Amino acid sequence: QLQLVESGGGLVQPGGSLRLSCAASGFTLDNYAIGWFRQAPGKERERVSCISRSGGSTNYADSVKGRFTISRDNAKNTVYLQMNSLKPEDTAVYYCRASSGCPSGVRFGSWGQGTQVTVSS
Repeated sequence: QLQLVESGGGLVQPGGSLRLSCAASGFTLDNYAIGWFRQAPGKERERVSCISRSGGSTNYADSVKGRFTISRDNAKNTVYLQMNSLKPEDTAVYYCRASSGCPSGVRFGSWGQGTQVTVSS
């Protein structure tokens, strides 16, 4: 079972920053591409970013380009999402998921609990 655990969410003011972490449990993360997704209330889940197995290739949704940065530390079995210049419309539950490739690939495992990000003054 490919179980990923998201953390790092919280309440932040507009213009602020957060760093989310996606940690693997029971398997080696560097065998997989990883995507970060988010789901706002009443909206479909959308992918915001992904990173290839090596970290050499990344992809971003237009809505977060230039503000979010995805990275991975395979030694720590963790993928990060650095979010800067946060906007109220970034408010959502954020999830990570393993897949066979970035940006295209087959998803593995299931959705975790996610981590709530709230951008509000």
